[in-house]
Amino acid sequence: MTDEDQQAVYENQQAVDENQRAVQAAVDAELRLLDPEVRARPDLVLELLDPAFTEVGVSGRRWDATSILTVTSGGSVSPESPVEVTQMSGTVLAPGVVHLTYFADNQGRRAWRSSLWRLTETGWRMYYHQGTPAAPR
Repeated sequence: MTDEDQQAVYENQQAVDENQRAVQAAVDAELRLLDPEVRARPDLVLELLDPAFTEVGVSGRRWDATSILTVTSGGSVSPESPVEVTQMSGTVLAPGVVHLTYFADNQGRRAWRSSLWRLTETGWRMYYHQGTPAAPR
């Protein structure tokens, strides 16, 4: 293997590692947003939402960063029965942009979820989120 080949392998591994770190950071932030203790505190929720945040909820309603606080702080996730998350996966779409998808069950309200996270000067922030209802069990 030539020095150029070795350099290419090294650079490729660095890119893979960087992508894995980006996806893990977005996953960690997504799970924080689902944490009942975080959701109960608007200041913590706003730290995780991009100022341009929008969501199309399971209901079909469109939310922005301010209006979603009524949902998150309203006890939509119970500490006694946290959201069950499965099948979470992430993909780096571009440097500093991660797309997550997962299945969520919140006390029988089941939905497929999709989030776009982007890296800002203050860390990873959710830019867009969408929920699509899933069939009952």
